[in-house]
Amino acid sequence: MSTPLFIAASRIFDGEQFLTDTGLIVEDGKVTTQLPAAERPAGCRLLILDEATVVPGFVDLQVNGGGGVLFNNAPTLDGIRTICDTHARFGTTSLMVTLITDTADVRENAIEAAAEAAARDLPGYLGLHFEGPHLSLARKGTHDPALVRPMAAEDLAALVACGNRIGHAMTTVAPENVTPSQVSALVAAGFKVSLGHTDCTAVDVPAYVAAGASLITHLFNAMSQLGNREPGLVGAALSEGALHCGLIADGFHVDPVTMGVALRAKRGPGRIFLVTDAMSSIGSDETGFELNGRQVYRRDGRLTLADGTLAGADIDMLTSVRLAHRTLDLPLEEALRMASAYPAEAIGATSKGRLMPDCDADFAVLSPELELRSTWIGGECVFDATAAGSAR
Repeated sequence: MSTPLFIAASRIFDGEQFLTDTGLIVEDGKVTTQLPAAERPAGCRLLILDEATVVPGFVDLQVNGGGGVLFNNAPTLDGIRTICDTHARFGTTSLMVTLITDTADVRENAIEAAAEAAARDLPGYLGLHFEGPHLSLARKGTHDPALVRPMAAEDLAALVACGNRIGHAMTTVAPENVTPSQVSALVAAGFKVSLGHTDCTAVDVPAYVAAGASLITHLFNAMSQLGNREPGLVGAALSEGALHCGLIADGFHVDPVTMGVALRAKRGPGRIFLVTDAMSSIGSDETGFELNGRQVYRRDGRLTLADGTLAGADIDMLTSVRLAHRTLDLPLEEALRMASAYPAEAIGATSKGRLMPDCDADFAVLSPELELRSTWIGGECVFDATAAGSAR
């Protein structure tokens, strides 16, 4: 058992409220106690953070890559490690590495890499998100149409077999190519099922919710839209309380006005939470990369195919939080919840997203200007911006 760590900062956001003159005690990677800073017990290591805010580490359920690595192109343990290490530089302490539509061979390599990451308890790794290939051709987005297909018996068997090996398991599917009974089988195997990349109507959705689907993948993007006579998946997502909705807040995928309308309209208890949909460009100087044999271009904060189709996002979670706070005029507490507590709730990661007793000691230290100072996972510093700056 390690020596307890006592953390004191100008203020601490515990996932529900800002605390001042309060400290946290961390033991064996967990928050054990909140107590007044003046009551610091003897025998603790000290982490005193002046003019800083401690916030729960960010939880990102859709990360395709980072640090020059795209998971589809490097479905390996080293690939996952690079992606997790890169996003820790932006305050993310838990992420679901995401496999975009690809071949069965790539899927199997991804499963084995994810299983190894889970077995090793790799810092930052939360689970594996299969985004496709069982999507709608009409709403394929950047997914390769040659690889999009209905879910066959062997596809279902492969996913069911890995559900308890890869940490948290999630898949994005379209009602056009997956049946409610297949959704039920996935949920029984431990998967969270998300609806997305679909042209379904609103009346199609309740059967999938009844089967256990509980999330929506990147709300508004690659789905049937809210119309005056047909609510589409967007309308169903906002009105169905059981559905948690990911949102890409980069200012390109969804207009800020639309984001604000959705946040005001969403019926709970399901929440809208932030995802980055980040590609390999995050934390790198690359100007483009290849996806399924097609070139993706990086220009002016956007990633696109040659025809202009958006191909993931070029944004990190801390930048997303700042946009939600400053552009959408959300209280900072709510913007932080959208990046931590709400996605943790959506995926059932009960120890993540908060800094309360029995929660993992995963946190980010921010300056008053909301710049990252350091990132901690399990009570251990995994990134120090000051040290990184001096190293450069």
